[in-house]
Amino acid sequence: MAELPPIDFVLLSHHHGDHFDHIVERDLARDTPIITEPESAGRLRALGFAAVSQLETWGSLTIRREDDWLRVTAMPGRHAPRPLARLLPSVMGSVIEFGSVDGEAPVFRVYITGDTLLIDELAEIPRRHPDLDLCMLHLGGTRIAGVMLTMDGKQGVKLLELIEPKVAIPIHYDDYTVFKSPLSDFLERAQRSTMSTRIVPIERGATYRFDV
Repeated sequence: MAELPPIDFVLLSHHHGDHFDHIVERDLARDTPIITEPESAGRLRALGFAAVSQLETWGSLTIRREDDWLRVTAMPGRHAPRPLARLLPSVMGSVIEFGSVDGEAPVFRVYITGDTLLIDELAEIPRRHPDLDLCMLHLGGTRIAGVMLTMDGKQGVKLLELIEPKVAIPIHYDDYTVFKSPLSDFLERAQRSTMSTRIVPIERGATYRFDV
């Protein structure tokens, strides 16, 4: 963590060890602003984090720095099929919109899926946010006891066909043995798809830059 740049805020899809690990939990300054969903917000407050903001689905929070602003809006997410979803943490996806003048339309939009399966509620996203510039796509096809808990390659491609972002970056697909859907499966399916989204895989330590 000592090698990171100064942190303005943390955007947390849910309080799970592969998203908010024990080092972060131990060393992150307790006054760091954190934006997350309600269940995770309660856990973080119990750990002593004092600047936690919680968002219900479709709820928004705007952060400003001089004339620039960004708005975080919570998207639907579900970490397991019903009724097993009750046994796993609540999750949220996020749309981050960047702008420079109050009242004007955002100039760039990013969708971070979070750990979700392809659920019916995601169909509302392209109706509310039809012009997504970038999607950070959580994949991996996590399976525990045979039950899939995160999108595999097939679901990931179907989601991109649904929301049609300009660029998609696959993430969260090879950190644990419970990930059963390799990146190659997603890339092969994406290549066969007729979608216009450009896929940009990023290796660890590499950087993807976008203009706002």
